[in-house]
Amino acid sequence: MASTKDIRCHRVYEEPSPEDGTRVLVDRLWPRGLRKDDAHLDAWLRDVAPSTELRQWYGHDPERFQEFRRRYLAELRDCDHREALHELGELARHGRVTLLTATRDVDRSQAAVLADRLSR
Repeated sequence: MASTKDIRCHRVYEEPSPEDGTRVLVDRLWPRGLRKDDAHLDAWLRDVAPSTELRQWYGHDPERFQEFRRRYLAELRDCDHREALHELGELARHGRVTLLTATRDVDRSQAAVLADRLSR
């Protein structure tokens, strides 16, 4: 498994860095106002993102983050997410991965939950 130093989380709107490694968008929806040419992505794994229902329930409310995390980790075990999570794990095993999200609070996002999950 990859160590935590091999997995980073950033906003997709930030400038790419040579240290990013493989850049993977982990949002279900394409980020507002971002042209695909400007994203500098290696992959978009929308199937690893939380379900629409979970995302809408969470609404990025910091008080709901722990419950969001619990529910999202449960979702990652279902067949709809398993293949994309496996693909992401394979990328992480072969070098640094930067998980990208449009969320303003990256520390309380699915990207942070994924980084933690992949680093174990």
